[in-house]
Amino acid sequence: MSTTAPDAPAAAPAAAESGTRRRLELRDYGIVISFVALFVALSIATSTFLQERNLLNILDQSAPVGIIACAVTICIVCGIFDLSTGSMYGVAGVVAAKTANAVDPTVGIFAGVLAGLGLGIVNGAVVSATRVNSFIGTLATSIVYRGVAIIVTSGLIVTVDHASFGNLGRNDLLGAKYSVWVFGAFALLTTFILARTAFGRYVYAVGGNAEAARRAGINVDRIKIAVFAICSFMAAVGGLVLASRLRSVDTNAGGGSILLYSIAAAVIGGTSLFGGVGHIKSAILGALVIASIDNGLGLLGLGSGEKFVITGGVLLLAVTVDSLSRKAQAQSGRA
Repeated sequence: MSTTAPDAPAAAPAAAESGTRRRLELRDYGIVISFVALFVALSIATSTFLQERNLLNILDQSAPVGIIACAVTICIVCGIFDLSTGSMYGVAGVVAAKTANAVDPTVGIFAGVLAGLGLGIVNGAVVSATRVNSFIGTLATSIVYRGVAIIVTSGLIVTVDHASFGNLGRNDLLGAKYSVWVFGAFALLTTFILARTAFGRYVYAVGGNAEAARRAGINVDRIKIAVFAICSFMAAVGGLVLASRLRSVDTNAGGGSILLYSIAAAVIGGTSLFGGVGHIKSAILGALVIASIDNGLGLLGLGSGEKFVITGGVLLLAVTVDSLSRKAQAQSGRA
């Protein structure tokens, strides 16, 4: 009599688990493969892409988007969206520039950061108190914040007279701009928070299933408020990097482009728009992919139209892969 039959039912779950693991690996490592392929292609297509000066320029240009992409990743993993990021990017710069002219550049930088942190807490409190969808709630606060910035500046560009205000965006350390080091520091910090702390585990739990997290004793509202605060704080830092680089601030700084690029970087990196899945390292690579596309196509003489088309195509591909992966995972779960 055969003894293999009783083991057959266990084979199906094992196969399903193996398939799920392979799909997760595809989602996690697909961005690495894409980044390497893009890097090789651009290196072959143009002789200047691999030059040290150009590579450092890519890192510098990717810093603002990369910083915010790390923050957006935490938000999306938590199952929320912060559409005020673009406005926060500009508002922090306005606060910093105004304060720098009135008091001191260093005080201005701190004021801009604190403004971002405070408005992030407001976002979290509004969404938690009203129970409105975070997408709609932060869209509304985004409009309010941008309106306040326009009122304060009368819609004019604010220029900072103090040369030291440009230190953060223009000076360098060991050949790399300060902005690159700031990007690296926030990348390490957010990676540690998500991967090595209880707060990070709570963020994944809330994003995966908020109701189950609540029943497990997690204060879901408090976690979401903290995530909003972190996101706005980092958006403010990203805005200050750009403001320092230009030594001026436009109320339209950030607009919708910085938000869209940061979300694109997170999603291209494998962060699921459904929440509960994502890694900071992948968002960093996503930001570098976007910066490399922009830089490489510029070196090839292509215009902004082609850059938008290619970047949008890469984003669509990433979202499609995520959607197909989730459908296949759901089907294997039912099986």
